Amino acid sequence: MDADSQQTLARPDHASPPAANERNNFTDLVADWSEALAESTSANSRDDPNYFASDPKTLVTSSHVHSFQVGTGDSIFAETLTRIENAQSEILFVTCFWARSPSLERLSKSLKILSRKSHHAVDAGAPKIRVRIGFSSRSLAQKLMQTGSLDGYVYPPSEWQSKLGLPPPEELSGLDLEVKSVFVRPFSVMHPKFVCVDRQLVFLPSCNVSWEEWFEGCLSLSGPVVSHFIKFWHHFWARGSGELPPLPPFQTKEDPVTALNRRLSVVQELPPWLSYLNSTIGDTIPTVFLPSPHHINPQFRPIPCLSAPHPPPTPLNIFLLKLFSRAKFSIYIQTPNLTCPWVFNALLAALARGVDVDIVTSERLMLLEQLATAGTTTSFQLARLVRKYRKLPIETPIYDTERDPPRHPNIRGRLHVEYYEPRKDPQGQPAEPLQSHLKLTIVDEEFVVLGSGNMDRASWYTSQELGVAFWSTDLAAEVFDLVRKNLQGRLKLYFPKTE
Repeated sequence: MDADSQQTLARPDHASPPAANERNNFTDLVADWSEALAESTSANSRDDPNYFASDPKTLVTSSHVHSFQVGTGDSIFAETLTRIENAQSEILFVTCFWARSPSLERLSKSLKILSRKSHHAVDAGAPKIRVRIGFSSRSLAQKLMQTGSLDGYVYPPSEWQSKLGLPPPEELSGLDLEVKSVFVRPFSVMHPKFVCVDRQLVFLPSCNVSWEEWFEGCLSLSGPVVSHFIKFWHHFWARGSGELPPLPPFQTKEDPVTALNRRLSVVQELPPWLSYLNSTIGDTIPTVFLPSPHHINPQFRPIPCLSAPHPPPTPLNIFLLKLFSRAKFSIYIQTPNLTCPWVFNALLAALARGVDVDIVTSERLMLLEQLATAGTTTSFQLARLVRKYRKLPIETPIYDTERDPPRHPNIRGRLHVEYYEPRKDPQGQPAEPLQSHLKLTIVDEEFVVLGSGNMDRASWYTSQELGVAFWSTDLAAEVFDLVRKNLQGRLKLYFPKTE
């Protein structure tokens, strides 16, 4: 790998870290964000879900983070499904794409284990373990033929095996299981991905249940933020029907969070793809839950001279735009694709202010989908960004008079763009990720945004997305270090920071 492509978020040698009072302030950011959302209450009230539209500050919460993992979707599910097998009362499993794959085989095995465990609990008087699975895309035929209603399609047990590749109903009889798919034509996939265990522990992966061997990530978290995942699921996937049934008391002394922490704490040497977030243990991290409802109208403008329409003012979209506009010295983005014009505008404005921008993306991922939903491709848009970047002025200090101190206009920030590529020598790894599918944004080494949203036009204009923002320098450092360590040998430099 080129030495230039090993550069990180680090500031130039002559620059010093900003003082605490110069850093972004979480309270100010949230106030700015919620004020902008309040101006769009009417528009957001027409969305689904819209429970947050009248009071977006209710999305501000806190969390505890436990581990962060990178790898292929199959390797991530191998770790996550172990937690599912330990569930005692309930699993909420939401993903976007569903396909026959090793990941689905792992999920099927875990559901059978859970069913057998549930049978024993039922014999002792406990209710069946409740499992709710939601997804959006299974095949082209499904998307063309399925109802476009947000009530979706609930698969009867007779179709679990034939259409979904799950075990037959008799092997899952210990579970109170429901599987639903929701898709709204033409482009509105329900893109979020999360797993909630016993209303205590959430896994936030970037991967789907599919055969795609891509570079993915997954964060485990607990605390007050978990109730927001449950509320989101209840309002959208359960359509707000009735009250959630109470969960019975835990049958063992360990709740899911305690069990996860115990497992991580006894591991003597963590594998290179897993980080036990030691620096954040016990920390209560300020957190913002960021839903982004789907929109049917893609707002295409076929005439090139017309400026791009504003993206829908969803909590996720507005938060990212505010975060970019408030960035002081660095923005790191890792995204599968990058075709949203408003993201490019925001990054160009940040560069003009002197903010360094690092981008890791894929060069040729889902090209037909990019053309269909954006009318352009990531590589074309990045070439355009570089052209505009080169035109930004590099300013010098201005002296008004001999007695006045020099005014220092913004010096153009440094742009650094890398394409993901698989290692030519996978070094004995069982599966080498072929593309990058991780969705990660880090701003000023203190704000971290993870979730399902890409920086492409589909995520910003039509798909339902879900993100979570965290304010923690420790989390930002640990996540960034793990990601960059695992990207070594997997990057191709496209545009250097120094020319």
